[in-house]
Amino acid sequence: SMMPPIICASSPKRLAAFCAKQGYSGKKPAAVLLARLRSAPAGTTDPDLSEGARVAVLAQVGVITALNTAIKDLDRAIAEKIDTHPDGEIFRSFPRAGTVNAAQILAEWGDAREAFGHPDAIAALAGITPVTKASGKQRGVSFRWACNKRLRQAITTFADNSRHASPWAAGIYNRARASGKDHPHATRILARAWIRIMWRCWQNSTPYDPALHRGARPDTEQQVAA
Repeated sequence: SMMPPIICASSPKRLAAFCAKQGYSGKKPAAVLLARLRSAPAGTTDPDLSEGARVAVLAQVGVITALNTAIKDLDRAIAEKIDTHPDGEIFRSFPRAGTVNAAQILAEWGDAREAFGHPDAIAALAGITPVTKASGKQRGVSFRWACNKRLRQAITTFADNSRHASPWAAGIYNRARASGKDHPHATRILARAWIRIMWRCWQNSTPYDPALHRGARPDTEQQVAA
């Protein structure tokens, strides 16, 4: 079968305008999208094949609809749980922590304050701090593989998101990148800085306030070289 006339007649400019109207992120240029559309396999007009494709698509739509409903129900349940947790307000107060990510951090972080007398203990648990090995005159620093990987994922996801809302966080990340660190390393440095502030808020049972906790800034900036 032939390609739909609307695609044949489209230009990158027209497609770009259409994408902008639909709220497309613009991750792929319109010219690339158009090239993919024009190179895609042609459809069919065979009645039997068309009916089979229709049934398959409707089945997939049904699965996606059910999944979206389940996700919304789960998000609602998470929000209800974190709202009733004594530390929920603390972890939700950090920039771009949201609800689900905050709940992930809280679930792995826990509430045993006596078990974590220093933020470095949590940083080590999350695999944020490197492992230092010294033998004689030799000293090596390596990535910490043994850790709570769920906590590391939750903390680094938050840290990466936070730099888009917090100039302080963006400054730590940007300085780390400027010093030659790659994105994952710079994100871990930022996560380590956030853990210090999170730990203090958690110990004091006080939600995050950028003005109130600005005093932690000199301590965290020193970690860029870590």
